[in-house]
Amino acid sequence: MIAIIDYGVGNLRSVEKALHNLGYEACVSNDSAVITQADAVILPGVGAFAEGMERLQTEGMDKTVYRVVESGKPFIGICLGMQLLFEYSEEGGKVKGLGILPGSIKRIPDSLHLKVPHIGWNKLDIVRDNPLLNQLTENTYAYFVHSYYLEATHRQDVVCTTHYGIDIDVVVNRDNVYGTQFHPEKSSSTGMKILDNFAKISIK
Repeated sequence: MIAIIDYGVGNLRSVEKALHNLGYEACVSNDSAVITQADAVILPGVGAFAEGMERLQTEGMDKTVYRVVESGKPFIGICLGMQLLFEYSEEGGKVKGLGILPGSIKRIPDSLHLKVPHIGWNKLDIVRDNPLLNQLTENTYAYFVHSYYLEATHRQDVVCTTHYGIDIDVVVNRDNVYGTQFHPEKSSSTGMKILDNFAKISIK
């Protein structure tokens, strides 16, 4: 079973529905016991970084995330959920994140004269092979909605980038922890394949 963390932020039901459509058992939960007993865990999210962190901490879900990650079970953050895995965000000042992965979240520069938030389809540039991307081709697009982007500290953690005025780190993996800046549940067949690959990692 795959648990989707409910902390009051994110496209919870759309992620759950996507997994059900793929034939996997999934549930949305804010029960730490249910989440820690799952085979794999997803941290979704949309909205502001500071609010996301506050809600995680208020619900006690930050501690649950740490327990899952430390257990070695597959864990993936989606959009804001991915950003929260890192050390801090410039959004709303300098707001501390979970610090599970090294890196920071920065605003897409106004100097690029691009539309912010970045909304739409962008090509994924695959940096290295990864089980999350099994059976995906080089000509792969995903759906983004964000104003802030990840700058990972260690390049070996980066699986994919995309270009939106600058190169942006959009898929990461270190050990059992994965993250996508885009929304797999909104990224058509590409996103469904990524969710399928994540589920298969959890049942190996």
